[in-house]
Amino acid sequence: MLEAREATLQQLMVRAVAGDEAAYRTLLTELSVSLRAFYRKRLVNLPAEVEDLVQETLLAVHNQRHTYDVTRPLTAWCFGIAKYKFVDLLRRRARHEALTDPLDDERELLGAQDPTSGDARRDLLQLLETLPDRQRLPIMHVKIEGRSVVETAQLTGISESAVKVGIHRGLKALAALVSAAS
Repeated sequence: MLEAREATLQQLMVRAVAGDEAAYRTLLTELSVSLRAFYRKRLVNLPAEVEDLVQETLLAVHNQRHTYDVTRPLTAWCFGIAKYKFVDLLRRRARHEALTDPLDDERELLGAQDPTSGDARRDLLQLLETLPDRQRLPIMHVKIEGRSVVETAQLTGISESAVKVGIHRGLKALAALVSAAS
């Protein structure tokens, strides 16, 4: 059964490369079904990414179709491309998540203060005033007032990722100020 499917897909690819539009449409439809299953199995926790990866892979297949060697299995060639697209997604997400990982030092910096102590609050506010707005405002809105990153982005007019980066950098700067004062 798999050999027959492989032969059918290879034949469709050969015809598609030769200019047969109907064969090409059929090939892309067949490949998209297989790719969707491939990605769904690997992206159980990220179902929203499946369709994007299917489209990215089909685009790569289209752009690289001239490199396909008809003596090799088409599915192996396509799934090789799919694996690269999958790894690319993981790399993109890893870079993005590195910016959004929770910081341990924020709990130490803000959690160590007694909320009933007016002196500690005043000291914190004085330290925050030394930070630039792009760091101070996200910390004030998210960490002190308890607003969400989305609300803070809308309120300040900066992007959500800039809010997260501002919090991260601001907390590091505050930690350095507190360490220097000790």
